[in-house]
Amino acid sequence: MYSLSEVARVHTDLGPTDIDHLQRLVANWGLLADLSFTDLLLFATDASAHRGGTAASSTRQYVVLAQVRPTTSQTLYPSDLVGSLASAVERPLVDRCYRSGETIGADEIVAEEEVAHSVRAVPVRHGGRIIGVLASEGLPSGGRRHGELETAYLNAFGHLARMVSVGDFPFPGTEDPLKELPRVGDGVILLGADGRVQYSSPNAVSALHRLGVVVQVEGATFGQLGLDEAVVRNSTGQRQPATAELSRGTHTNVLVHAVPLLGRSAVVGVLLVLRDISDLRRLDRLLVSKDTHIREIHHRVKNNLQTISSLLRIQARRVSSPEAREAIEESVRRIGSIAVVHETLSREAGDDVPFSDIARPIIRMVEESLVSPERPVRFGLVGDSPTLHADVATPLALVLTELLQNTVDHAYRGPAASTEGDDPGQVVVTVTGPVELNGRSSVVVEVRDDGVGLPEGFSLETSTGLGLSIVGTLVCNELEGSIAMTGRPDEQAGTVVTVTVPLERRTD
Repeated sequence: MYSLSEVARVHTDLGPTDIDHLQRLVANWGLLADLSFTDLLLFATDASAHRGGTAASSTRQYVVLAQVRPTTSQTLYPSDLVGSLASAVERPLVDRCYRSGETIGADEIVAEEEVAHSVRAVPVRHGGRIIGVLASEGLPSGGRRHGELETAYLNAFGHLARMVSVGDFPFPGTEDPLKELPRVGDGVILLGADGRVQYSSPNAVSALHRLGVVVQVEGATFGQLGLDEAVVRNSTGQRQPATAELSRGTHTNVLVHAVPLLGRSAVVGVLLVLRDISDLRRLDRLLVSKDTHIREIHHRVKNNLQTISSLLRIQARRVSSPEAREAIEESVRRIGSIAVVHETLSREAGDDVPFSDIARPIIRMVEESLVSPERPVRFGLVGDSPTLHADVATPLALVLTELLQNTVDHAYRGPAASTEGDDPGQVVVTVTGPVELNGRSSVVVEVRDDGVGLPEGFSLETSTGLGLSIVGTLVCNELEGSIAMTGRPDEQAGTVVTVTVPLERRTD
């Protein structure tokens, strides 16, 4: 399906500001279609037929830039007409309207359909120029007398159509219309120039009842009905549409969209479209409540993990064996890395967290627990901060903790790693991602140190260390990733550990 701007660029000589005006009209014209009970077609002259000013009226072509169907009546055009062309002969009322600059209405026979229907052609002005024609096409009334609702809706459409013809509609500065703009079927109230209700549709009356308004509304102002008049004042005072949400307690919410009806020099009325959004707001509250509960759960899990860590520290102080004490301290750090993830999730909405928010606390935790004056090591974090799902972030946090522990324990321990009189050791964590690797979006975490390097004959596959065993299991089995440990490529002492983890699991 073609967009208005695409069709306009191909078929017309309209400038960017003209196209922008038409796009704002189309963004708001569902209201016009509903009020008129008709299909709306937006026509512009085809540039190929009039460039150079040599085309005669009989050869002028018109292109359909946009089309909308009413929700208050049946459509004449079940097929899409956007991008189609019609000659001045096929669309005589559109042609007359474009040439005269006046609104024209009549009954017309569409030759290819052989269906009689009512047509009103309204010139679309912008900057004092006619840039298109708005055709309102619907089934004729057949002499039937309009009811009160139809009369009120058609009168409102007449006001808005006149505003289109003089360039007052759409309103300037409404490039971003309300996404959930109410439709006419949701409920309509028409106010006169004095702000008093002239007509209210049955659905509007029902919406007002939910707000506690049970009196006769015709002839009363919003204030007299006990409703906030700010939306009406803003609309009439600024001569612009205004939107407000009226509430009654915590369970009733009505969205009000006010459109000023402009006369030649003053506001002659206000069209109010109402929509009961109580169920939507109830769902919003449920989502907020659910999100709050989930974050509270993460907070409690973090607290429980910290409690376990405290108990383990107490146990470590009672252990006389250095090996046992070191094993308990390693477990405390592992639990702490998981607690970091839950603490981050308790502050964030949803299950996704920036990895830098996890990596920094883990680096600080390792620094505080392992680095000493006898073994000075400095850590750094560089690169990207990809957002990871909790299912990836939690095991990857454990992996980073193990790698940093392993680096401090082995790269800077022993006579070969003595730093006395030298600069402290440097460990840099680099995060890159997301990147496409083997057809999968992945994150790459690299831990680079300038320590003693890998021992002779080292193999990751045959390593029996608990930390590297945990890393291998988490990366390869749980995260479906890969890990590599190599010497530094710059021929300096040290080790580079590269962990590559896909951001999404395979489903096959």
